[in-house]
Amino acid sequence: MSLPNYRGSNARQAYVLPMPYLVYRGEVLKMDRDGLRGLLFDSERVEVNVSLNGSLPVNSDDDPLRQGMSDLDPTVELGPTVNVRLWQSSDRRKRIEARAPVRTAITVSSSPEQIGWLFSPNLLLEIRDPMGRPGWNFSVQGGPYFGDRDYNRHFHGVRPAEATVLRPAYDAAGGYAGSQATVTLTRRFARAWLGGFVCYESLAGAVIEDSPLVRRTDAVSAGLAVTWIIKESKRRVEAEE
Repeated sequence: MSLPNYRGSNARQAYVLPMPYLVYRGEVLKMDRDGLRGLLFDSERVEVNVSLNGSLPVNSDDDPLRQGMSDLDPTVELGPTVNVRLWQSSDRRKRIEARAPVRTAITVSSSPEQIGWLFSPNLLLEIRDPMGRPGWNFSVQGGPYFGDRDYNRHFHGVRPAEATVLRPAYDAAGGYAGSQATVTLTRRFARAWLGGFVCYESLAGAVIEDSPLVRRTDAVSAGLAVTWIIKESKRRVEAEE
C-alpha cells in the first residue's frame, strides 16, 4: 500500500504487510471482504453489526511537519454500523447500500487511550461478475467523515509545547473532517485471491483544513493484495447478497 501519513499530510509511506487472511461466516460473527463484524440484527433490508477499522502508526521523525511532536500510535476503531439495502437487481449481482458506522478510536500501545469518535456515513455500489466475467467483484464506496473534537485534535492538533514559528499551536474543532471515495476490484481464482483499491480523499471545507499539519487538501492512496488460499473447510456457505 502507498498511503499518506495521515489525512492532509504531504508525506507518505509505502507498506508491505504480510498477514493471515480468514473468511468465516457464522450466525453472529462474520469475517470476509466486508471486514470483521459481529451481527446484532439482520432483516431482508437492514443489518446492524459491530465492525472494526483502524489506522497505521506514524513516526514523527519521518514527517517534516510533525518533527518534535509525539509519534502517532496505530489505532483500532470499534463501533456499531447500520447497513440499509437501498436497491438490488433481480439477479442479485448488483446492489446499493447505505452504511452508517459510528466508531470510537483507541490507540494500540502499552497504555491504550480512547481518542474520540468518528462517524462516516457512506454509499456502496457493488457489482458481482461485471461485464459477464465470473469471479470478479467491483465496488465503489464513498461519503463524508465527521470527527469529534478529541478525534480531530489527536491527528491535527498542535499543543502549545509543540508549537514552532512554522507550526503554531492549533486546537482542532469537531465536525466535518473531509470525504472519501474508494474503488475496489477483486478476482477469485481456485487457490488464490487478488484485489486492488484506489482511494481519493478531500479535506476541502473540513474543520481541520486550516491546521498547520495539513499541507494537502486532497490525496490518492492505492494498494494491491495477493492471497494464497491454503485451506478451506468442507462445509461451505454462500456469501450473503
